[in-house]
Amino acid sequence: MTKITIKETQNPTILKFELEDFITKNESFEFKNIDEAKGSPLAQKLFYLPFVKTVYISGNFVAVEKYSIVEWDDVKEAVAEQIETFLNDGGIVINVDENKVKKQPITVYGETTPNPSALKFVVSRMLTKNAIEFKNIDQTGPSPLAKELFKFPYVKEIFIDENYISVTKYEVNNWEEITLELRSFIKQYIENGGTVLDESLVKPTAVEEKTKDEKFDLLDETSQKIINILEEYVKPAVAADGGNIAFDSFDETTKTVKVVLQGACSGCPSSTFTLKSGIENMLKSMLNDEKINVEALNA
Repeated sequence: MTKITIKETQNPTILKFELEDFITKNESFEFKNIDEAKGSPLAQKLFYLPFVKTVYISGNFVAVEKYSIVEWDDVKEAVAEQIETFLNDGGIVINVDENKVKKQPITVYGETTPNPSALKFVVSRMLTKNAIEFKNIDQTGPSPLAKELFKFPYVKEIFIDENYISVTKYEVNNWEEITLELRSFIKQYIENGGTVLDESLVKPTAVEEKTKDEKFDLLDETSQKIINILEEYVKPAVAADGGNIAFDSFDETTKTVKVVLQGACSGCPSSTFTLKSGIENMLKSMLNDEKINVEALNA
């Protein structure tokens, strides 16, 4: 008998319905409506519920995103029971033949960054809307791909954003020795339907937390201006180099702006120069305050 465990996610509109056994083989599926779900009898059944917005199927769970017409407390037990009944009656989760045609070949290429220890692997499709950094394998719960990459002994850190994966290596190997191996692994992993990132498990990044409307409005005017400048002028350039910059705080007394560097920017030899000569000068000019200074918490 199949038994469902209901688990909350970082997104209040999404619940995970976990099973004891895996229901897909290293593949992830996302269905936005009943037509898209023709390859999944289970997902199609769930779409008969009027509040179901999106169905995710991966590994040992089914995740459901709901519309706001209902509260999860009122319907989650019924959804869990419906999934249990369907599976216990021998229902098909994924029709393999239907979904094979959906697999699309992708391209992956390596791109250098200002940090000689970091390489940016650009993928020909979007991977995530949430920038996320992993310093070690213990942090890779939301990303099965990152977990697999950490099994390469030369991988030190991983940063994933939009359509690229930034890998920082230890000095034991040169990029010439490992780039092809990493590029081939990433390409094959994604083409085979491996999960890059489980969005329901991703905690918002520092930037996103700071810029959420309710928190943004509580900040002082200068902090709000700094965030807007970083988002509009700095972040796109930093992302092009395989990294990210996150606003942490502004001290009105010392005029100190503290930021967090991620991805290829973290530990980059040129990051201090970039902070002082680039970002700091920009803020001084745009805020008309020569006393502004910028510090990275992890430079």
